[in-house]
Amino acid sequence: MIAVYGAGGIGCYVGGRLAATGTPVTFVGRPRMAAELATHGLHLTDYLGADLRVADVPFETTPTGAAKADLVLVTVKSAATESAAEELAEVLSPGTVVVSFQNGVRNGEMLRSRLTEQVVVTGMVPFNVLNRGAGVFHQGTEGALDVQRDAALAPYLQAFERAGLPLAQHDDILPVQWAKLLLNLNNPINALSNLPLRDELSQRAYRRCLAAAQAETLGLLDAAGIRPAQLLAVPMHRFPAVLRLPDFLFRRLASKVLAVDPLARTSMWEDLEAGRTTEIDYLNGEVVRLAESLGRTAPVNARLVELIRAAEAERRSWSGPDLLRELS
Repeated sequence: MIAVYGAGGIGCYVGGRLAATGTPVTFVGRPRMAAELATHGLHLTDYLGADLRVADVPFETTPTGAAKADLVLVTVKSAATESAAEELAEVLSPGTVVVSFQNGVRNGEMLRSRLTEQVVVTGMVPFNVLNRGAGVFHQGTEGALDVQRDAALAPYLQAFERAGLPLAQHDDILPVQWAKLLLNLNNPINALSNLPLRDELSQRAYRRCLAAAQAETLGLLDAAGIRPAQLLAVPMHRFPAVLRLPDFLFRRLASKVLAVDPLARTSMWEDLEAGRTTEIDYLNGEVVRLAESLGRTAPVNARLVELIRAAEAERRSWSGPDLLRELS
């Protein structure tokens, strides 16, 4: 049995696709989500036209719901990782496989430090999932699930393949995590724009904001000796230059970047809309921490952290030119 621990957007979508294709899955999360899924069930869609449903959703609201699982997918927000590790340590059997499917670069390490009798595997979800309400979760962008290579995953590979979410295994997951984080530097920009992803990325001013945040991060990664993996057709070190292109050239040369579902938005936008604390400390804040460890600064990413903190207190939308001036 598989348990999804922290059944929000990513957890409900990944676990839902597994459940819809015949894999026993128990969801563990908040009472609000339990009530929603009890009323509506799960409805999973994606940009390719997938349309899957799960009528009866096994949902628990306490950590004991994961106790009998052979595989636990941790999908809590990064700020809740430490408490999730403490809770799981109390209920999981030795040898249980635990996969971190979370943003940022340190969650797997944090889980591993507490779950010493379990097998902890670091993973990453490269695609966007929009929670549309009433049990509907929509994958708006492409990508497979990325994980650190581990023999303990072998019994589950077929289930993920059957669900249409194959596990791409990597000998070293850290470069993949940093590459995803580089793309996730757009999360605060998208959230501040208050636009769907495609509309935001279609505007050069917003792309120049992202280019500035990425270029700053790439310089720090170079100094730290970390080379991010190539997730796109364009190498990550060249991507800021592509983002700065005029709109007509960007549409021509990077059409795949804009080939996202019109519904796609970021989880940070969802958090701001719902009045929740965001994961900004584990995205742009991670860049700021990397800079500090090198005795350097990251003013663009630091300012994005400040703007999101302000938006958590009082929501506002930024035009591309205004945001670019703020970051320049």
